[in-house]
Amino acid sequence: MEDCIFCKIARGEIPSNKVYEDETVLAFYDLDPQAPVHVLLIPKTHIASAKEITPENSGVVAHIFEVAAILANELGLENGFRIVNNCGKDGMQSVQHLHFHLLGKRTMGWPPFPEKSC
Repeated sequence: MEDCIFCKIARGEIPSNKVYEDETVLAFYDLDPQAPVHVLLIPKTHIASAKEITPENSGVVAHIFEVAAILANELGLENGFRIVNNCGKDGMQSVQHLHFHLLGKRTMGWPPFPEKSC
């Protein structure tokens, strides 16, 4: 897509702090990290969200998880990590391009959004 920020990053039109790149996947550090390690993994082809994963494009998602495992080892996430995908408005997806957050080097909480007290 012409005006998709992640497509522009994948094409090299917008700079990023790359951690990994191959013909299918790009991984780069998040500009607003929520953990000491916060990497975004994106397919280079435009897939708007997890709702658009099909048998024809699901191989790229499997490859993204393979890359996440490689990066977790390279980035020293031996104590664990979290992979997050936000989908749609209620899922708080902020960029309409499929992406996964690899978060690590801190203890994660659950649930991620505790109930608000009245």
